Amino acid sequence: MPADDPETVARAVCLRMLTARARSRAELATALSRRGIPADTAERVLSRFGEVGLIDDRAFAEAFVVSRRSTQGLARRALSAQLQQRGVDPAMASQALQGLDERAEEAAARSLVARRLAGTAGLEPVARARRLVGMLARKGYPPALSYRVVQEALAAIGEEWESLDPSPDVETDWWAPG
Repeated sequence: MPADDPETVARAVCLRMLTARARSRAELATALSRRGIPADTAERVLSRFGEVGLIDDRAFAEAFVVSRRSTQGLARRALSAQLQQRGVDPAMASQALQGLDERAEEAAARSLVARRLAGTAGLEPVARARRLVGMLARKGYPPALSYRVVQEALAAIGEEWESLDPSPDVETDWWAPG
C-alpha cells in the first residue's frame, strides 16, 4: 500500500493520537477530517478501531471523569461540559457522571478551598471570599454550594464577612469569578 493511501494515513493518525492519550471517537473523526481524509474512509477506520477496542467512548468518558475529578477537582457541571466538547454522547457522559454524588462534590469543594485558603491570607475577607468562590465557580461548582463552603471555611478561621450578605440562591455582582 502506498504511504499516501487515505486509509493508511487515517490509521496512522489515529494510532499516533491514541498513543499519546485516550481520545473520543469524535476527536479522532475531527482530526481525520482536518487531515483531508474522506468521510467514508474515516468512518471505516474508526469503526474498525471501535470493533477491536481501541476506541470506546464509554470507557473514555469514565476514565476522563475519574482523572479530571482527581487531578483538577472539577465538579459535575464542568466535567459534563468537557465531555460534550470532546463529542461524547450525552447518554454516555451522563452514565459516566452517575458515580459522582453530592456529598463527594461537597467534599471536593471543601478540599479545594482548604488548599487555597492559605494563599489568600493577606486579603480582606470580601476579596478572599471572592477569590475562593470564583475558583469554585470556574471548576463548575454550583453557587449555593460554593458560597456555603467558603463561608464555613472562613468562619472556621475566625473571618468576619457578614457585610456581603448575598443570598446563596441568587448570583450577585460579587459572584463573578475574578
